[in-house]
Amino acid sequence: MSDLEHRLAEDKALRDAALALFKADLALVRADLDERGLAGRIKDRVGESTMEVLDDAVDIAEDNKGKVAAGIAAVILWFARGPILDALGRLIGDEDEDEEPA
Repeated sequence: MSDLEHRLAEDKALRDAALALFKADLALVRADLDERGLAGRIKDRVGESTMEVLDDAVDIAEDNKGKVAAGIAAVILWFARGPILDALGRLIGDEDEDEEPA
């Protein structure tokens, strides 16, 4: 057997092994789909991803407590800006009313 024929035989064996592995994986996926269904698989995957993101967020928040507190304070001030500006306006406006108009 020549070197080329030997190499071809090895390549065919690798191809056949890869095909067998692919078919085995496909059979496992089909069995899992039959057992849980597509919706169940998606739900599990999304649930796992959500929990990983939440865990990462908690870790980052614990490492940056001051920045998180400043961000929360900024959001609260943003939503409360109307009443705060109204109160400042009344304070400033009261001082202007005490003075006589020219």
